[in-house]
Amino acid sequence: MLSIAKSALRPSLIRTFAAPATRASLHTLPDLPYAYNALEPYISEEIMKLHHTKHHQTYVNGLNAAEQSYAKAPSVRDQIALQSALKFNGGGHVNHSLFWKNLSPANADGGKLTDGPLKKAIERDFGSVEKFKKSFNAATAAVQGSGWGWLGYDSTTKTLDIVTTANQDPLLSHTPIIGVDIWEHAFYLQYQNVKADYLEAIWNVINFKEAEQRFNEVTK
Repeated sequence: MLSIAKSALRPSLIRTFAAPATRASLHTLPDLPYAYNALEPYISEEIMKLHHTKHHQTYVNGLNAAEQSYAKAPSVRDQIALQSALKFNGGGHVNHSLFWKNLSPANADGGKLTDGPLKKAIERDFGSVEKFKKSFNAATAAVQGSGWGWLGYDSTTKTLDIVTTANQDPLLSHTPIIGVDIWEHAFYLQYQNVKADYLEAIWNVINFKEAEQRFNEVTK
């Protein structure tokens, strides 16, 4: 099933990222669960280093700064003015933290979708795994500018949907099962402007084992 969520901001987002003044610790950049070169040849070491240490770190720094400013804001008006920074940097941190776990080397769990609840659900909702990948790639490649492609679980309909979000907007309408970064910094150094090649390659390092754990958690 296919749905598009370009701007699904909920009130809960404010509560998620807007920290109270008593917050004890800052957000930090999570370690990768593999080496920077572990996803080659599908994602290069250079991309992984830049993506993780520069881009994700920037979102972490921006979120910490926005939350600190929010805690010190003298009025509701000033707090409202910070919502854009909280959403962008908070979303960037949340999305990338999931994205790293979403990947695994091809000689480990990458690219391997074994028989189980997730595969069964994908086949039920999309017809086959290959049809799902084709629909996912088409929807994600069609994102204008920067954004994300998602396989999300709708707890109301009990179905899996393909969803896209713009910029660093986190997926709020569904529980994220798989997320793919379609910002140019995720692929341009290796695939240049050919999104289709990047999207085709990334399935070789998608951690379906991690995705199934998320799916099982939300459907239990």
